[in-house]
Amino acid sequence: MQTLRGRLTAWYSGALALTLAAFAGVLYLDRRSASYQDLDQRIQSEASLTAGILAESYRARGTLVRADTAQRPVLIPDLAALLEAVPDFLVITARDGSLLFASSDARALTFQQVEQLRSLASAPLSGRSSGTVRLEPNGPKIHYVVHYVTGAGPEFGAILAGADVRTAELGPDELLSTFALVLPLGLALALLMGSWISRRALAAVDRIITEVREITDGRSLHRRLAEPLMKDELGRLAETLNQMMTRLERSFAALRRFTADASHELKTPLTVLRAGVERAITTPNLPQDTLATLEETLQEIKRMTELVDALLTLARADEGIAPLHREPVDLRGIVEEVRETGELLAEESGVRVEVATPPEPIVVAVDATRIRQLILNLLTNAVKYTPPGGTVRMQLGSANGRVTLSVADTGIGIAPGDLPHIFDRFWRADSARTRTGERSGAGLGLAICKWIAEAHGGRIDVVSRPGRGTTFTVTLPREPPVTKT
Repeated sequence: MQTLRGRLTAWYSGALALTLAAFAGVLYLDRRSASYQDLDQRIQSEASLTAGILAESYRARGTLVRADTAQRPVLIPDLAALLEAVPDFLVITARDGSLLFASSDARALTFQQVEQLRSLASAPLSGRSSGTVRLEPNGPKIHYVVHYVTGAGPEFGAILAGADVRTAELGPDELLSTFALVLPLGLALALLMGSWISRRALAAVDRIITEVREITDGRSLHRRLAEPLMKDELGRLAETLNQMMTRLERSFAALRRFTADASHELKTPLTVLRAGVERAITTPNLPQDTLATLEETLQEIKRMTELVDALLTLARADEGIAPLHREPVDLRGIVEEVRETGELLAEESGVRVEVATPPEPIVVAVDATRIRQLILNLLTNAVKYTPPGGTVRMQLGSANGRVTLSVADTGIGIAPGDLPHIFDRFWRADSARTRTGERSGAGLGLAICKWIAEAHGGRIDVVSRPGRGTTFTVTLPREPPVTKT
């Protein structure tokens, strides 16, 4: 289960199912034991009742045994008719082990099975014995008790009273079958109830997740979660998150102020340094080594100026004070302007630049300066990381109410593990992307591109394979997004 709600539902349903199963098992065993006890008491009562009838009849009549036509000893007819009312299996044997009487249930058995009962009734010499036996072949399983007869004359040996154990197991088996039918219904009901309970219990957590998810950038840290009146676990969680966001808001505000102030304060001295170095370079008869040093210094000043400008831009964006000056612009014109700059850079690097634009105008209300900065950053990056002889292709198109601009190169590509971080500030994917050498940079260009695209209500995506090149795709809406107040 990927969600806490699903796990809670599964745990609740599993616990209820185990409880029902355990209850069914205990009830079945208890009912089965009680049924066996009832069965045992019943056959013992039948044996005792039969012995009492024989003793009373003997005192009243005397002899109770006569010979049948085959000269075998049997009970007298009226006594045999009386004992026919005794249910289950009833067998009466003589002192020598011969069979004197068998009930209707016993007579329904095979001769071999009746002989098996007779041999059991012939075993004891006094008292009682009991047990369970399977009548062979393929007979029922009988629980029986053997009662030695006294007080009914010298002819009698023992009485065997027995009953089929299925009569004792029928009730528990029906109960188990009922539980087998009820358990799936109970489990389904448990799933529904568990889902409802977990949904109700975690509704507040879902609200907290939704509210926290909406606080996705530094401009929303002023928002707070609604704290419930009851200070339970969820109330304490909301309070803790609010305290954490208060600390984050203060930290972010201090960091932004520092970044903005530092960037702003650095612009003036950098401008003075640049002007001084440029003036020094124009000095006549300047030694060659001094000229080289001044040119290198000027390049570093330009790089630092670009870095300060980028930091100031992002700081103002974070503060929400970097407004967009929107106006309807044909994006084809911006692409062509950037193409000229890109071709100059590509010519120095030995890279070919291809641009494809549609014949019809693509007019969108955008900040032309920011969009030009976005496209130029993407094109500069593509040229920078494409080896000589490679190609950079820029394509502008429109479909389904959205404008797409793709910049694809045949360069070194980006490793899959680096793709999630390329829009992070100061991120450099590998040793080839250092801040010095042929591919110098501060690692802020793509972060600025992402901000520009999202500020216009669009997005920027990237697809790359190491050694196969990289494609950045910017998607912008035709209509400007609704500004939230």
